[in-house]
Amino acid sequence: MALPVRQQATYWTIAAAVFLAVLWFLGDVLLPFVLGGAIAYCLDPIADRLQRLGLSRIASTVVITIFAILIFVIMALLVVPTLVRQTADLIEIAPTLFQNVQAFLVERFPQLLDEGSTLRQSLSDLAETIRSRGGDLVNQLLTGALSFLNVLVLVVLVPVVTFYLLLDWDNMVERIDGLLPRDHAPTIRKLASQIDATLASFIRGQGTVCVILGTYYAVGLMLLGLQFGLVVGFVAGLITFIPYVGALVGGALAVGLALFQFWGDWIWIAAVAGVFMVGQFIEGNILTPNLVGSSVGLHPVWLIFALSVFGALFGFVGMLVAVPVAAAFGVIARFGIEQYKSSKLYRGLEPPPEDD
Repeated sequence: MALPVRQQATYWTIAAAVFLAVLWFLGDVLLPFVLGGAIAYCLDPIADRLQRLGLSRIASTVVITIFAILIFVIMALLVVPTLVRQTADLIEIAPTLFQNVQAFLVERFPQLLDEGSTLRQSLSDLAETIRSRGGDLVNQLLTGALSFLNVLVLVVLVPVVTFYLLLDWDNMVERIDGLLPRDHAPTIRKLASQIDATLASFIRGQGTVCVILGTYYAVGLMLLGLQFGLVVGFVAGLITFIPYVGALVGGALAVGLALFQFWGDWIWIAAVAGVFMVGQFIEGNILTPNLVGSSVGLHPVWLIFALSVFGALFGFVGMLVAVPVAAAFGVIARFGIEQYKSSKLYRGLEPPPEDD
């Protein structure tokens, strides 16, 4: 006989509170395990496919680990130093760019930038703020990252956790399934399957789209000779998960930089804009339909809200778990709405039978 609904709700509420408390108090300690679990989740389909090709689970995990280490080494040696250098250079050159903006506006709209005007003062203050605070911000981020994600975590702990979780992923899923309450196991499996489909579409699919587009934007802009092309491509790819925002922000930043670098040479400026137009076409017609699908179930506003709330409450670890939690809440909310629409609370009492 199943427990009363009120008693079950009490137990699950206590479990949720314990989970949030653990996340609150052990956030920094849990970081390598959360990172390892997220990476293992993303790599599990690749391991399954290698198994179908004839490799054992341990051989599949070793192959994936070797390729991951190679990619990490290449990124650490080639991409990251260039990205940091271009970011620092962009911050240093920001006052010059704002001075060029002032000169352009003075030439075209002299009445807007008279001595002592609000717009002129705002541009000057913004330029000095970026220059004075930008370098400090980059240094703080790097220093905080190195103290938070120390060398042991980056080089040893996360790869080790990922390796063992990926190796034993299917067994862990089977054991968790065996611990489900028997009365609710079918419903939980159904909801878990929907959550997994949502996460697979968003994290694996949209993450792949972000990487592809970020690489395309960075390489395309660098081939055109645009300064800070790697930074612009990184920013555009990073926020591509929000529809149209990545292309708009990256395109505006790239075209703005191109206007100062290629002023008067409109072919190159048009070429920079064309990179983002082509990228938007590829994303909308090729990448997103094939890698993400038409129904992800995570609205961008809901996703941003979840990232903001969990980031503010639990820090970096909270931002890592925000997407899975948002996906789970979304699936549970849709399930609750279905139950509500089939209940008497929504449908009302059954109409009385008609008299003969």
